[in-house]
Amino acid sequence: MDDEPALEGYERTEAIGQGAYGVVYRGQKTSSGETVAIKKIPFLDNTPEGGVPCNVIREISLLRELDHPNVVRLLDVIQASPGGEAGLFLVFEFVAHDLKTFMDQMQTSDDVNERIGLPPQMVRSFMRQILAGVGYCHTYRILHRDLKPHNLLISADGRKVKLADFGLARLSGLPNGPYTYEVVTLWYRAPELLLGANRYSAAVDVWSIGCIFAEMATGVPLFAGRSDIDQLFKIYQRRGTPTAETWPAGTRLPYYNPEHPQWREMPITDVVPLEALGSHNAADLLNKILQYDPDRRIVCKQALNHPYFFES
Repeated sequence: MDDEPALEGYERTEAIGQGAYGVVYRGQKTSSGETVAIKKIPFLDNTPEGGVPCNVIREISLLRELDHPNVVRLLDVIQASPGGEAGLFLVFEFVAHDLKTFMDQMQTSDDVNERIGLPPQMVRSFMRQILAGVGYCHTYRILHRDLKPHNLLISADGRKVKLADFGLARLSGLPNGPYTYEVVTLWYRAPELLLGANRYSAAVDVWSIGCIFAEMATGVPLFAGRSDIDQLFKIYQRRGTPTAETWPAGTRLPYYNPEHPQWREMPITDVVPLEALGSHNAADLLNKILQYDPDRRIVCKQALNHPYFFES
């Protein structure tokens, strides 16, 4: 690039995205011609002494430990020398699309009421890979904490899925927490987080997967709230307002309010049409994922053994 200094070992071509901590470029490894993605992280005060955001350091340390076909690979980490370009550069394997862009490209209308989902067979394949990648992370006690279509990468042939952007991820301990509940993009945030839980488990990622499952099937976000309380009410309207019977621990969370409107639970196929899901098994799995009580929410390993994945 004419306006960017050279990066040793790599050539950047064009910017392809903007993340929370820097710009992502398409690039090539000069020794092999391999296409890569290069994320540039500016130093906090534009000098090496200024340091790097702690979330970036966390992302690097976690990705160095992960090796799975459904997790994006971190290939290289380059810290610019004082005489070179200021910043830290993370070099990743290049993956053509993110899921949000991939789904948008399939639309023929800008009208939200005319959006279409992915074919059921593709949804099943993507779900299997998402659960495999997230389940692998959970095996190593890593919570992603920001699963959403933008952070799932899709290969150019539309077949492979890889988890990306571990900037909010963290290792979970025993007991789980206290952690911040201000994680996960609003539309994909589990109800326990919305109610202020600071001790939570891998189930927060599973809830996000359920929201993504429904969105892949219909083309439309499942719970598209405008604020925390609006998000919570959109969940309540579809899943019913939680009670001491349906979620005993939920009534003890900081932001639980017994004065909230009382809605009855809708059948899952009223929330996401059976025609979009493709089968009753798909509906059953989605129902098991979108359970209020984190202890009753299906875990990734169990989900992968669900009959949905063994349909002909």
